[in-house]
Amino acid sequence: MSADAPSQNPENLENDSDAIEENTQNSHEKKQENASHSSGNKEVSSASTESVTPTSDSEISSNKIADNEARLQQLETEHETLRSQYMRIAADFDNFRKRQSRDQDDLKIQLICNTLSEILPIVDNFERARQQLNPEGEEAQALHRSYQGLYKQLVDVLKQLGVSPMRVLGQKFDPNLHEAVMREPSEEKEEDVVIEELQRGYHLNGRVLRHALVKVSMGPGPKKEKDSQVDQLSNVSNNNDESNSEMET
Repeated sequence: MSADAPSQNPENLENDSDAIEENTQNSHEKKQENASHSSGNKEVSSASTESVTPTSDSEISSNKIADNEARLQQLETEHETLRSQYMRIAADFDNFRKRQSRDQDDLKIQLICNTLSEILPIVDNFERARQQLNPEGEEAQALHRSYQGLYKQLVDVLKQLGVSPMRVLGQKFDPNLHEAVMREPSEEKEEDVVIEELQRGYHLNGRVLRHALVKVSMGPGPKKEKDSQVDQLSNVSNNNDESNSEMET
């Protein structure tokens, strides 16, 4: 056994060493290839990650912009709706305020008219009494002066409230101002002209407080109409006489 061990073939030993070296080299090359493949894969994965990441960020930012624009549009629509509602409510309130103010003014004027309408008959009685009174003696004159003072005070108060009397004599009859109680023929006034004031009318700040009771003319009376008819007949007869004389000649 000991004699055979040293007697091994040197060629076989060389072949074995060559095979070992070749295997070692092949394994080393395989390791390098695997390392290169792994590094390539890492580069590819990193490259793909880098290429995907910017795309994802841009999509996220674009989505945010779209959402913000949609939200802004919604807010603008809500703002316009609320603004139109506010303008409509403000207009309605302004109309309501004007209507209330106008109604209050009308009510105030109506109350004043009603009150003054109750006072005007007293003024009429003062005027009738002034026309009928003819004071004689010192006491009667003193009483008359006191009466005139009260009447003047009442008239001044009415003037301060905006009350003014109508002037109707000789005016054309106006149903908006006058109330015709009587109509009679008149040789001096034309038809529909006021010839007498039976009860004085009054204005209140330009509007009629009380209509005036008046007597209205009907125009020329029957006598004048008869005279005019006689004149017309005489003129006709004169014309006929003239025509007959001309024919005879």
